[in-house]
Amino acid sequence: MKILMLSWEYPPHVVGGLGAHVAALVPALARAGVEVHVITPRWRGGDAIEKMPGATIYRIDPPFTGMGNFFVDAQQTNLNLEEAAQTLWDKLGGFDLIHAHDWLVAFAAASLKRLHKTPLLATIHATERGRGRGNLGGEMSQAINGTEWWLTYEAWRVVATSQFMAEEVRTYFQVPPDKIDIIANGVDAAPFDALDAYDLTNFRAAWARDDERIVFNVGRLVHEKGAHLIVEAAPFVLAEIPQTKFIIAGTGSMTDHLKQRVWDLGIADKVNIAGFISDDDRNRLLKVADAAVFPSLYEPFGIVALEAMAAQCPVVVSSVGGLGEVVKNHETGMTAFPGDVESLAWAILHTLNHPEWARARAANAYRVVKDEYNWDRIARQTRELYDRIITARAKIDW
Repeated sequence: MKILMLSWEYPPHVVGGLGAHVAALVPALARAGVEVHVITPRWRGGDAIEKMPGATIYRIDPPFTGMGNFFVDAQQTNLNLEEAAQTLWDKLGGFDLIHAHDWLVAFAAASLKRLHKTPLLATIHATERGRGRGNLGGEMSQAINGTEWWLTYEAWRVVATSQFMAEEVRTYFQVPPDKIDIIANGVDAAPFDALDAYDLTNFRAAWARDDERIVFNVGRLVHEKGAHLIVEAAPFVLAEIPQTKFIIAGTGSMTDHLKQRVWDLGIADKVNIAGFISDDDRNRLLKVADAAVFPSLYEPFGIVALEAMAAQCPVVVSSVGGLGEVVKNHETGMTAFPGDVESLAWAILHTLNHPEWARARAANAYRVVKDEYNWDRIARQTRELYDRIITARAKIDW
């Protein structure tokens, strides 16, 4: 089985959950016996061709358009991706299936599908309308929404990473329910397990005093991820547990706003807007934190919550989207009402005030991660879907 995969993100270019998903899925598919060829734009370096057992990554230099229009730039980049894919198609003698991740590669994927009469599978990681909480904000937003609809229309089948996303795809794009498969994201617990062998005392001391409890958040600092809600909840938490240190890591458009708000609230000594941190430091912080908090306003799935669960860190999330499916309130974590600062503060305080309960929930969450969200299981589900599509394609006259 030979699969052509198209993705806008692949390490070292990883912006969010899409890039993390593809980076983990590809080697897992290779372990499952699938030959995978990934074509991706070469945004942040990396070898032009990277080989691993069972898979090859092709990083294609994108064009420089100078248009200042992201949608046009995406279209132009897709021409380069399609050209590279066609060259590879001729060299390898074709593919059994094309797997596209989100609208950013839709133009190349649909063109290759039609040219070679090869089935197209689309994984939808998020939607433009969902990010706008049901609204479309302008011409570009409408164009992206239209491309998302077109991709789901062109696809033989559509993968959603949660029941929430499946409902968005069905509602926003009128995709028949029997055309949608739900295959969750996953997480590799091994990097977190490996940290159990190390003494992280000195690492922790660089971030907080010994008597301080650490509340940690990491992600893109944009409105939909809800870091501003943590800042607003911090005074409520500090009023009851003054020895709390909030660490908010990541970059994004809200960075300056968050720093100013922390200053205005007079809690700059208790809230660290840390900026970019490495994956290694993220993993260590998840191991030493007393709570990992993700109060998203829109979250199709929430890989970062799975990472915290894999680190056996007690989690607090908003009961929105995929987060509400991954984290079960009082079982594998605590949930707060979306956008509700007082509810979020209560959930954080409950976690900090009852460490024995928090540890029990974290242990439950770790078992769920190991059993249900491991990448080998997800790769098997994905391969089974590939088999179904390829078998169905062989039975029709295209």
